[in-house]
Amino acid sequence: MGDLVTARLVLHPMTVGEAERVLAGGSDGSARWGPGYPTDGDRSAARRFLGNCASIGDPQPFGTYEIRRREDGQAIGGIDFHGPVDEDGSVTIGYGLIPSARGKGYASEALGGLLRFARAHGVARVKGDADHDNIASQRVMMAAGMRPVGQDERVRYFAIAWSDATATATATATATATADADPSC
Repeated sequence: MGDLVTARLVLHPMTVGEAERVLAGGSDGSARWGPGYPTDGDRSAARRFLGNCASIGDPQPFGTYEIRRREDGQAIGGIDFHGPVDEDGSVTIGYGLIPSARGKGYASEALGGLLRFARAHGVARVKGDADHDNIASQRVMMAAGMRPVGQDERVRYFAIAWSDATATATATATATATADADPSC
């Protein structure tokens, strides 16, 4: 699985070794980390990725991606699918940036890139959520085309759906083939 490239970013699919380094808090020198990377959210995503690897095999292309700036290669955050495509053709996403990278449009650009990727790979629906007081994240999702679909006492839920008739079948087949290809991750 190769990198996903946007105008200013590279969404790099995380490997097991990279996820382990994120959890340990130490780079191997091949990737440059921006100040404050990894965040607690990045460590949580790395932990989820490793758990998925252990239970279902390598979840790529529906796994975890490190967000890197193209101009200097620095890791400034992460974006991920929380798991494989479900039986309805849906996936849940999450993302975050280091504080110094916020407010520059990077989250919107990364989310837009991941949504285009998901649609191109047959995903029928992408879901996400943000705490009620996280207005910036809510704006990012709405700017990317996601719309509010509900809320509870803690979070507001967002989704975007595409009506392609083949989306569910294609996404499920892709996820199954990916999981079957490398069960050891």
